[in-house]
Amino acid sequence: MAEENNAPAAAAPAEPSKNALKKAQKEKEKAEKKAAAKARELAERQKKEAADAEDVSKEDYGELPLTGSKDFKPTGATRVELSTIPEHEGNEITFRCWVENARVQSAKLAFINLRQGLNTVQSVIAASDKISKQMVKFSGTLSTESLLVVTGLVKKAPEPINSATIKDFEIHIKKVFIEKKAEVPLPLQVEDAERPLPSEGLGEEEEKAAEGDARPLVSLNTRLNNRTIDLRAKINHAIFVVKGGVRLLFTEFLSQKGFIPVETPKILGAASEGGANVFELNYFGKPAYLAQSPQFYKQMLIAARFQKVMEIGPVFRAENSNTARHLTEFTGLDLEMEFQEHYHEVIRVLEDLMLFIFQGLNTRYKKETDLVRSTYHVDDFKLPESGKVPRIPFPEGIKMLREAQGTGEDVGEIGEYDDLSTPQEKKLGRLVLEKYGSDFYVLDQFPLAVRPAYTMPSPENPKLSNSYDFFMRGQEICSGAQRIHDAELLSKMMREHDPPIDPNSAGTKEYVDSFRYGAPPHGGGGFGLERIVQFWLGLPNIRMTSLFPRDPQRVTP
Repeated sequence: MAEENNAPAAAAPAEPSKNALKKAQKEKEKAEKKAAAKARELAERQKKEAADAEDVSKEDYGELPLTGSKDFKPTGATRVELSTIPEHEGNEITFRCWVENARVQSAKLAFINLRQGLNTVQSVIAASDKISKQMVKFSGTLSTESLLVVTGLVKKAPEPINSATIKDFEIHIKKVFIEKKAEVPLPLQVEDAERPLPSEGLGEEEEKAAEGDARPLVSLNTRLNNRTIDLRAKINHAIFVVKGGVRLLFTEFLSQKGFIPVETPKILGAASEGGANVFELNYFGKPAYLAQSPQFYKQMLIAARFQKVMEIGPVFRAENSNTARHLTEFTGLDLEMEFQEHYHEVIRVLEDLMLFIFQGLNTRYKKETDLVRSTYHVDDFKLPESGKVPRIPFPEGIKMLREAQGTGEDVGEIGEYDDLSTPQEKKLGRLVLEKYGSDFYVLDQFPLAVRPAYTMPSPENPKLSNSYDFFMRGQEICSGAQRIHDAELLSKMMREHDPPIDPNSAGTKEYVDSFRYGAPPHGGGGFGLERIVQFWLGLPNIRMTSLFPRDPQRVTP
């Protein structure tokens, strides 16, 4: 027992170190923070779920399924055009539109500028017992260019709205659905496409800032590479409304004069204008050509006793020209007609045709014209009266240029029987405007050597011809002439032409032979539709007047 009493006592447990206590405290605090974060997350989720459950507008906004992807269920809502908004004051309307811009003013208020065609309207959405904050937020954060279906109440605006074309009314949104969302970012901002092109000399620099404006100037090349977006700009819509108007006015006037619309082939067996500026193609192992004009066929129709014909169609010119007024594919407005005694009868019809088109553009398409000219500032087009269009003989035009040169102006070398250069044309246009007060005029009796082989020589001077060009603001829009209607004379002129043309070659022989059976004297002309639009609106580049332009550098998109 004594030995047992002498055994060593059990060791007392060691107290935890300070480091261990600190570590335990940190673990505890970490666990508490984690638990608190989870609790907050749960609370937020529950709060959101509760808010979603209380979203009184959840059926009135959102993204629609892709049209055609589900069974169609008609809504019964009548869609309206924004242009008719004044007729619907105080009423609820439904319409398709797209987002020009959207902004959240506060948690309870948002504004969206909506566009349809050339019309824009301001819309307002405000939180209420029927419109939730969630719907306001959704509306104010819609991506630009997204396609929407909107239902709203038309109300008189308290003051004119300068940011919209519809200034006296606004839409108070009741429902808003995304029909097709626009991906962001856009390759090109539509609002930038509304601005002028960079001035000549800036090249392809897209980041050059306009004077007094920090927004980028976007080059024509960038716009054309993203043409679908570029064409959404209101200014571009206006350009093509005007272009369509020229076509309609052309047809309207000539129809009233008894012209018959025709469609001639665009794949030819011979070049209609001669020369090398023609696109050749392989036509089942044989060479063929894209039509440089409908010239041969217009004349053959006159020989076929069609007294007056007109055509609107594509024209192809293989000119390696990269100027601001040339395209390799453009739209030709062509006509051909018999005349009774003198080819000036044809000129008079052409003059009156263009005056009719100009006057129609001034009245029927004034809104679109003014919209474009507000960006590309150009003076109003000065028009003469019918019968008073300046008709200037070519030698007189040369004289006017030489007289200007005598006053110290540099107009380049002027040959008596040479064609005019573009700078000389523009200078002559300014001289005609000063002298006659007209932006539209005719230059008559061109040198024979610079005209096609089928042009009638002038009886007054064998070096001149019965041919003419029409000009707008000093730039050519139409070339025309009296045509040779005698097969023997036509054959002779073809052989003497530079370069010579064989009147018996395939594709040409049929044209020449058509005049062997009694053809009346006739003449006509071909207008470039895109040039008319360019010079009327004061646009800096003809590519702006073609939906998807073709030039020596561009065959896409």
